[in-house]
Amino acid sequence: MADFDIQREDGDTKGRLFLIHDGTEAELTYSILSPHTRIADHTGVPDALRGTGAGLALVERLVADARAEGWKIVPLCPFVNRQRAKHPEWADAFNV
Repeated sequence: MADFDIQREDGDTKGRLFLIHDGTEAELTYSILSPHTRIADHTGVPDALRGTGAGLALVERLVADARAEGWKIVPLCPFVNRQRAKHPEWADAFNV
């Protein structure tokens, strides 16, 4: 798996985590519901990045940010929800 440089952009009501690897961008978008809650609504990983671990790396960063900043994730995105189910050690970062 590649080592990814993940960037974060936050607006007033929406945000995203993204990475660019070999010229291709993958992203995880979220809605900022409150200072205490983010709704993970979409993860987009192009075919060129499938199997590289890019999607998992984005979710891992989301979990790390939630823990560090004290907010919870609502996993509306099916990919994020599947990763949550595979990683019970992340339970403290989610509001389900």
